[in-house]
Amino acid sequence: MKKSTAVNLDKLLEDFCQTEQKMTDMTAKNSLLEMKLNETSRMLTLKQTKEKYLREERDELLQAVIGLEHTIKQQCDLRVENEELKKSISDLERDNYSKLQDSAARIEGLQMEMAAQVAEHQSDAAEVRGQLQSKLEAKEREMEEALQTKEAELEQMRKRMKEQEKEKQKEIIKLQMEFSAKLARAQTTSVKVQQQPVASCPLPQDLYKRKLQFIQEQSQREVEALRQRVKELEQKSNSSFTECRLKRKKL
Repeated sequence: MKKSTAVNLDKLLEDFCQTEQKMTDMTAKNSLLEMKLNETSRMLTLKQTKEKYLREERDELLQAVIGLEHTIKQQCDLRVENEELKKSISDLERDNYSKLQDSAARIEGLQMEMAAQVAEHQSDAAEVRGQLQSKLEAKEREMEEALQTKEAELEQMRKRMKEQEKEKQKEIIKLQMEFSAKLARAQTTSVKVQQQPVASCPLPQDLYKRKLQFIQEQSQREVEALRQRVKELEQKSNSSFTECRLKRKKL
């Protein structure tokens, strides 16, 4: 009877030692997982900060594009105003011609005086047309200078876009290098826990890969939207300049 009791105590002591060793191993594993979770949270916060900075920079570029649209709209308004002015001049000339025709029947006896008045009127009309032509040419030069300025601004925007693309590519390469380093560390440490049952959850490398892919796709969408906007502004500016040249030829 005493022998059976001694055997049970030894078994109990052995089970207790094994349980204590398992608890120690689990504590070490939990500490390692907690360190990895903290590192992952820190990296996520860093990526979110960078994403916020990129969004702010994108908003600034959009504001610049809106400013360019406003300037182009003002140029279009000036062209409409010029067209209205030319129409008013044409209406005045037709009105003057009609009045001269009506007066011709009533002033036959004053042909000499009328001839002098017509000559004077033609001189004034020529002077007015010359002044208007000078104003139109000055306005056209002003519009051409404004268009050249806008083209220079568009060129500057294209350069900024290229620089931003380079910076984003550098950032993506840096993130890929960081991801590769962390993936190597994760693969090294994962060998130690492959035989232990773990809950099904996304691995750290999967989280990094998804985050990296999301940043790349978002950057590409923003750059493509800005490229399309610049292209539309260029087409609009070229169309406005061509229209202005055609109107000048008609005059």
